[in-house]
Amino acid sequence: MTVTAYKVTISENAIDVVEPGRRPRKGRIAFDLAHDLEFSTDALRSYAFASWEPVIYDAMVLAAAVEFSDRVIKRPSRGWARRIAVRLPVHDPARWSYPAVSNSLHDALGFLTGDFWTLEFVKRLKAFPAPMQECLPFPRPTEAVIAYSDGMDSRAVAGLMGKTLGEKLVRVRVGPKAAGKPVVDGQLLPFTKVPYEFKASMGNGETTARSRGFKFALIGGLAAYLADAGEILIPESGQGAFGPALVTVSHAYPDYRNHPLFTARMTRFLKALLGKTFRFTFPRLWHTKGETLKEFAALTEAGSWRDTKSCWRDSRWSSLNGKLLQCGVCAACMLRRMSVHAAGLDEKAGTYICTNLSAPSFADAIHPDFTRKSPAFERYAIAGTLHLDHMADMATDDARSAVQRHALLTGMALGISAPVAEEKLVRMFERHAAEWNGFVKDLGVRSFVRKWTRASQ
Repeated sequence: MTVTAYKVTISENAIDVVEPGRRPRKGRIAFDLAHDLEFSTDALRSYAFASWEPVIYDAMVLAAAVEFSDRVIKRPSRGWARRIAVRLPVHDPARWSYPAVSNSLHDALGFLTGDFWTLEFVKRLKAFPAPMQECLPFPRPTEAVIAYSDGMDSRAVAGLMGKTLGEKLVRVRVGPKAAGKPVVDGQLLPFTKVPYEFKASMGNGETTARSRGFKFALIGGLAAYLADAGEILIPESGQGAFGPALVTVSHAYPDYRNHPLFTARMTRFLKALLGKTFRFTFPRLWHTKGETLKEFAALTEAGSWRDTKSCWRDSRWSSLNGKLLQCGVCAACMLRRMSVHAAGLDEKAGTYICTNLSAPSFADAIHPDFTRKSPAFERYAIAGTLHLDHMADMATDDARSAVQRHALLTGMALGISAPVAEEKLVRMFERHAAEWNGFVKDLGVRSFVRKWTRASQ
């Protein structure tokens, strides 16, 4: 089946989520729950401190199925959108097919990924057994949950908010590792993790990973529901929330993974599905990453920011002599390095593959032992640099009309007026521009980074 959108023909990709005892229909990609997905018994128990409901398991399978579909189906070489049909077994198909649930789910997914989704729900053959409720790891009452990863933002914001909320803040581990449980002053803090992991190989699948925002928002919402918490904290700074939506690359669809326009849609979906309203809040939305890091650096556990990872690149581009580092030049790494500079801090040697941003050429900046130097790596570095440079342009008068339109929509999502949203947005971009310009200046006039930016013109 094909559809035509924007005069581009888009082929439909169909996926059947298969439970034990069933097979996919002919011509469909199978996502086998028995072989391709593994649920952790211990992790599921951490979600069982409230009364277990089958809808919780179904929602977790939905998050996994969406992530699988997003990763296994590559985007077209020309254009962006895909058409993805998924059939999913659930305990109560009528609940999932109810218009308020189905419509808000499709709206959230389509808006987030820029794709055309069709989700069909069928009756499970056998109910999934509830996890044994033998431990109650979270204190009651819980006020808020936060996505907790190897990233600098989540570590810093969890630390800052934890000073106010204490044990009433639950951290939901969303990084690739099960380790790294947060400890402050020798005390293990309330913590859980995403209770599943993929066993299926994705091969050379899609790398844009827009569905990660859906996974984190949904898993966080489930944790909030079970903990009876009313708030879900999004730790992203203003640059991470607004920059990818306003500063896009080539034909790429705007990135709304950490944006209020997406979380507003998730609020509607979670309300329709679970019957409870959650508040997605952004404690650092109008701050820069550097400002957040500087505040966090004053806390007891401040040194832990140096152990965080920001790099977007996989191990092929961030490994050196068998050790996983960070590439140092993707947009995420450049934002990190700029923010560390803005906070008046420094990082230990050996953090990045691209060791010296003050070098006169990109080739001179790379560690001599790195073996994957290539034009593609340099193009990726140019894109990372220009992303931050173009974001600084959002503070100029030339970009004001685009910022005003974005402020109007953002203000509606946050429940504030358009003028207030515009003022906050402009001020955040002005501080970003000041931090970026100061960072580039201190790299020196011979820096290859400076040569790629407006400062060289």
